[in-house]
Amino acid sequence: MTLETISTNTAFGGVQGVYKHRSASTGTDMTFAVYVPPHEQGTKLPVVWYLSGLTCTHANVTDKGEYRRACAELGLIFVAPDTSPRGEDVPDDAESAYDFGLGAGFYVDATEEPFAQHYRMRTYIEEELPELIAAHFPVDKSRQGIMGHSMGGHGALTISLRNPGQFKSTSAFAPIVSPLNCPWGHKALGGYLGPDQSAWVEYDACALIASGARLPDLLIDQGEADNFLTEQLKTHLLTEACETADQTATIRMQLGYDHSYYFISTFMADHLGWHAERLKA
Repeated sequence: MTLETISTNTAFGGVQGVYKHRSASTGTDMTFAVYVPPHEQGTKLPVVWYLSGLTCTHANVTDKGEYRRACAELGLIFVAPDTSPRGEDVPDDAESAYDFGLGAGFYVDATEEPFAQHYRMRTYIEEELPELIAAHFPVDKSRQGIMGHSMGGHGALTISLRNPGQFKSTSAFAPIVSPLNCPWGHKALGGYLGPDQSAWVEYDACALIASGARLPDLLIDQGEADNFLTEQLKTHLLTEACETADQTATIRMQLGYDHSYYFISTFMADHLGWHAERLKA
């Protein structure tokens, strides 16, 4: 549970920190960011987890997400993990592709070699990092929300669906809703988990909903000008899955918005307000 502080900065009366620790799950050093809003000493605060997309580290949302003012006003801790293990001994895609290997952990526990030893992002996000955060920050473990973007949206949806009751609120920006039905998903899940697609189902939000998993509520924003929408994201599959299963969901198509952090930052405060309403004591 040893934690190394890389940096801290005051922002909107709170503290934005970047930290590093040795992960038992991945067998590597892992870096993450935490924003703690201003609060009275001894107060336990709700926390929102943000899972980033392909190629990202903790720094993308920390630098461009524009969440600190809203978190300070709403009293939310904001946690931004990395997207994969990293280090000289961590295997990468043979062609250094952006959609597999480093920066593309897909929030799975890999079973295929040579990835099985280090690519254990599911265990890291579901178990190890929450324990570390609770040990070092003023977190109310009974009030947790989760959100993410693209690959991170896939992670947020599937992690929340697999762990009923752990997260009181779940939202996503432009999530990969069905890895079973898109090229990114086939490459990642095939590479990490092998060719048997029955092992992929627990990492597919639409399949989990179809099999009976449910969330109290769900908020999705998707840009209509997103160049990944048709081939990779396929938001309509989530809409259909929620309608068929009577899963409560607000799925909003946003005219003119693409896949970038210009889109995410535009709706970030709205999502955080939505989480805060559901994370009230």
